Amino acid sequence: MTPTPGSRAGAEATSQPSPHPLFARHADTLERALTAIAERGYWSAYPESPSPRVYGETAAAEGEAAFRSYLGGKFPLDQPGTVDWVATEASPFGIDLGVQYPHTDAEALLATATAALPGWRDAGPQTRLGVCLEILARLHAHIFELANAVHATSGQAFVMAFQAGGAHALDRALEALAYAYREMTRHPASAAWEKPAGKGDPLRMTKTFHVVPRGVALVVGCNTFPTWNSYPGLFASLATGNPVVVKPHPRAVLPLAITVRYAREVLAEAGFDPNVIMLAAEAPGEGLASTLALRPEVRIVDFTGSTEYGDWLETNARQAAVYTEKAGVNSIVVDSTDDFAGMCRNIGFSLVLYSGQMCTTPQNILVPTGGIETDQGHKSFDEVTAGIAGAVGKLTADPARAVELIGAIVNDGVLARLDEAAEVGETLLPSRTVEHPGYPGAVVRTPLIARLGADAVPTYGREWFGPISFVVATDSTAHSLAILRQTVRERGALTASVYATDPAVLDAAETAAIETGVHLSCNLTGGVFVNQSAAFSDFHGSGANPAANAALTDGAYVANRFRVVQARRHH
Repeated sequence: MTPTPGSRAGAEATSQPSPHPLFARHADTLERALTAIAERGYWSAYPESPSPRVYGETAAAEGEAAFRSYLGGKFPLDQPGTVDWVATEASPFGIDLGVQYPHTDAEALLATATAALPGWRDAGPQTRLGVCLEILARLHAHIFELANAVHATSGQAFVMAFQAGGAHALDRALEALAYAYREMTRHPASAAWEKPAGKGDPLRMTKTFHVVPRGVALVVGCNTFPTWNSYPGLFASLATGNPVVVKPHPRAVLPLAITVRYAREVLAEAGFDPNVIMLAAEAPGEGLASTLALRPEVRIVDFTGSTEYGDWLETNARQAAVYTEKAGVNSIVVDSTDDFAGMCRNIGFSLVLYSGQMCTTPQNILVPTGGIETDQGHKSFDEVTAGIAGAVGKLTADPARAVELIGAIVNDGVLARLDEAAEVGETLLPSRTVEHPGYPGAVVRTPLIARLGADAVPTYGREWFGPISFVVATDSTAHSLAILRQTVRERGALTASVYATDPAVLDAAETAAIETGVHLSCNLTGGVFVNQSAAFSDFHGSGANPAANAALTDGAYVANRFRVVQARRHH
């Protein structure tokens, strides 16, 4: 179905340039995505199972072969301004990557991207959406290749890399495209204006409203989720007419290099300058992100990473609209439960998944010292902690099973924090080394859980990124909620969770979440986990606390990436 004027995906007025055929090709997908962001129910455009029944018998082998073809060689990216080649990646699994990427002079990079802007701007919203949707389709066709790259560079287990780095990242990209299209077409492209003028002829004008991009957009990628965290900003900027410079994390270049490669391929095939998107791989110690972020040509910056650097960007990149997702302290308030075993399993899985190297992983588990009421009767504080630690221990007992959940440690900073945490409080569950059966060089550690008193604010009040969590003994649930409020206000959080059977406690927790601007999950005991969010339904980040200044994805995330400029003519 090709959307018609008046439908969600056909709201653009006919005075705009005729859309590229790619828009009609993907119109049904766009229409469904627009419906999904309005309804907020479950929907996914890209299957998350890597099963041969879904993707065919040969897709996995072909994708792995494509990934391996990059190793030890120069990445096939024909990009102007290349001065030399750089290789900076080190796989957490010990995979010998050795991929070299084109290293481009910053001046040439920005000049080339700037030159590509007019043609991309003038294509109009429908054509840009059609091209962006084709890029997503092309990436989906190479999803196993992409998943292998995410797996090798981030330390995610393969299935997680396929889901989070492949299917879910594509869903988040599509979600951003839907919001971008909705915002760009909120106003008509043209209007006939007529004002009565007494006995004389009416005053008549034709008014044209142009969607004008801000300028070059810079995407600064992260090590842990190079595609999932980068795709929303990348595609929101691209769809709204901004050329995009992609600056990957030095240890996770390949997933975004693959993305840029296929995006440039689609742009060229569609008749556009492929320099609408460019890769900015950096040399060791170069600090390229800081150089680019302060350039006057760069008018948008998307960043995921440390609070320190995110704050620096917000303070110093004043010429740009800066979108940051930074560190936070995520907490669980435990008051009571009608499924003690399910609660322990759910929390345990959340702590184990990807070794806690997710910005949404819970760190502080707030439990009253007097214990809690459960379906199994009263449970003391020690019994609650033992139940959670036991669930983690069970999930990580078998190395072959454990590595498919915990993956590998992404960098030495995580290992240093583990060593530091071993000296903090009372260790309830020590971290241990696991030998990976498939990767002898992998660095794998199980989660550490320690007990702290409520007065240990300097410890649990900061983020310990990695497989580290604290069970904090509080005076009461009210005290737990007060600690939650304090940590979110001071340090930020991307998630919060509560377990309670009393509706009044759930209401109090929701009020605390609303007032501090953190997304809340209640009584998770089954297959939904606090550190996972679903595109088209869940918002990631709120922009309402220090952990992030924007949400993935809402209208505000895309609307400031362009301006509407009008022209008036008498007729």
